Amino acid sequence: MNPLLAKLQPYPFERLKQLFSSVTPNPAYRPISLGIGEPKHATPPFLQKAMAEAITAPIASSGASSGLAAYPATAGDLALRKSFTDWIQGRYQLALNPATQVLPVNGSREALFAFAQTVIDPNKAGATVVCPNPFYQIYEGAALLAGATPYYAPSDPARNFAVDWDSVPAEVWARTQLLFVCSPGNPTGAVMPLSEWEKLFALSDKHGFVIASDECYSEIYFRDEPPLGGLEAAAKLGRSDFKNLVAFTSLSKRSNVPGLRSGFVMGDAALMKAFLLYRTYHGSAMSPVVQAASIAAWGDEAHVVDNRAQYRAKFAEVTPILAEVLDVALPDAGFYLWAKVPGPAVVDGIDSDAAFARDLLAAYNVTVLPGSYLARETADAANPASSLNPGRQRIRMALVAETAECAEAARRIALFVQSRAAKG
Repeated sequence: MNPLLAKLQPYPFERLKQLFSSVTPNPAYRPISLGIGEPKHATPPFLQKAMAEAITAPIASSGASSGLAAYPATAGDLALRKSFTDWIQGRYQLALNPATQVLPVNGSREALFAFAQTVIDPNKAGATVVCPNPFYQIYEGAALLAGATPYYAPSDPARNFAVDWDSVPAEVWARTQLLFVCSPGNPTGAVMPLSEWEKLFALSDKHGFVIASDECYSEIYFRDEPPLGGLEAAAKLGRSDFKNLVAFTSLSKRSNVPGLRSGFVMGDAALMKAFLLYRTYHGSAMSPVVQAASIAAWGDEAHVVDNRAQYRAKFAEVTPILAEVLDVALPDAGFYLWAKVPGPAVVDGIDSDAAFARDLLAAYNVTVLPGSYLARETADAANPASSLNPGRQRIRMALVAETAECAEAARRIALFVQSRAAKG
């Protein structure tokens, strides 16, 4: 067996399953899950139609009699790549080459993992991957299985858990090969400003590391201005070649099709070439049927605007309910609420966020994710003798269900917090 597998930590939802193993949810309430970030809004009918039609439609580029009668190219059909660059032009006002600067991927999750395997050289001493903390767990797993060591950059709770890049030691940057950033962030929804990108580009130029920008939440936002993208930031700063920069996006959240497993990567043409080579051997081609649905999705913005409006209305209703009992506020973007739970840091010998999630399920049959499951222990700068998990005393709530269900969950959470406070 690959010995690196032993370094992987249990996935957050496996830990949640273990936490709940001895819990009997209150049968007086129907179950509501805010735990997994799986979009629940209806899939647009025109995407289903495009996919169904592609099953039997002949593929002109290959001469195949139907969408399932030929092996797809790893690079995808030119029409698919053109749908990517057309969308990029409309969203970011950037002109990318469909032949060299974009590639289809089977969802951003597999692509983020595979990209680390492409760029990491484990033979270099101290190979390091820097990522935020808290973070999406794939960053850590991708680093470990590529033979690198993750470094968890500290975050600042006072700035909505923005990453404190200045606190990363120079010796860490010197051995860094890959930096994962996530904007809008998971779990906080924070968006990186141009000044932060400028700082990271300067560090990349100095030390030669690659930046992988995870932007899968970019189309769900609550401000008037859409979130700044990594390539967009590079262009604003005169870096039109996108040197050492690749961005990842997906249809899962944007178009409510998590089961489609469709997205794309964009950026540095040299990195795209290497990534295509890796993917060719890895067997990561996208089905022609999925390609057809993806072309339809990237070519339509009306359903995205409607989807965003649904989230805005939902957060407008739910956030005030929760803000009465929890330290929580509307995020910049994404579909998560990142709330601080009241009380001590430890309850019944476990982190208070885990105890909160366990007891909430038992009392009101609502599932939330403990924030400590999304972060790792790091040294506490204020107290070097101790460690700090930035997710401790926080919970992540995914407002992915319909508004009425999310509002009902919020009311139950409010009752739960109030009942705990009454008990002292």
